Amino acid sequence: MKILIINGPNLNLLGTREPETYGNKTFEDYFTELQFKFRRIELSYFQSNMEGEIINQLHEANHKFDGIVLNAAAYTHTSLAIGDAVKAIETPVVEVHISNTHAREEFRHKSFIAANAKGVILGFGLKSYDLAITSFIKDEE
Repeated sequence: MKILIINGPNLNLLGTREPETYGNKTFEDYFTELQFKFRRIELSYFQSNMEGEIINQLHEANHKFDGIVLNAAAYTHTSLAIGDAVKAIETPVVEVHISNTHAREEFRHKSFIAANAKGVILGFGLKSYDLAITSFIKDEE
């Protein structure tokens, strides 16, 4: 099984950015933990602060991965284009968020991705990624 994790804008700052909301662990450190925990899965990781690069990565990943875990960050609430890219591909996508976006500002309550995602996991910190990966494993059983 092959799963791609795509992170959007500002998630490269995890570990230092708003630790009260996002924790104090870098994503790279967490990704190493995921690779160890899910040794039987080929995990790949991509991060970009640019909308077009995220869209290109979604297009390129189609049919090459069994699943995509997508944290589009702020683009979740603003990007029709990323939502359309998720809709356009056949590889299933699970939308994830570290924080509970519904407990935050009103504009974060709307997702342009959710309607075309396999599911949405939010509010469990970095464990949200773990839960998303597990959802793909459960589909294979």
